[in-house]
Amino acid sequence: MNNRLGLIAFLTDDYDRAISWFQEALQFVLLEDTDMGHGKRWVRMAPQHDAQTAFLIARATGDQRRAVGNQAGGRVGHFLFTDDFDAMYAHMTKAGVTFREEARHEPYGTVAVFEDLHGNLWDLLQPKR
Repeated sequence: MNNRLGLIAFLTDDYDRAISWFQEALQFVLLEDTDMGHGKRWVRMAPQHDAQTAFLIARATGDQRRAVGNQAGGRVGHFLFTDDFDAMYAHMTKAGVTFREEARHEPYGTVAVFEDLHGNLWDLLQPKR
């Protein structure tokens, strides 16, 4: 048996705004954007085309709207790994991403907390080799 994590739901209030943010701020690629009817879309995005795991960009409805911007209850909920922290940090800063702190060096790597378009917290992380 071969199991793997395929998709992680990312709640948003607007598909197109989320797509643009992921593309511009994080340099993600749009893997799929399929109209499902009635305003619903199947939108998958990932850091690169061959990624094992991707985000399913999901427009929140009803009670789900309360979770937009608070998907992890105020904790860091997503971790973006990079092999060039300085270059990615510079790109993200230029793209207007808000970092909550300066980069710091931890036993596991170089890391800085940032906010996504809705205020969810992420780590930009270059793991130690």
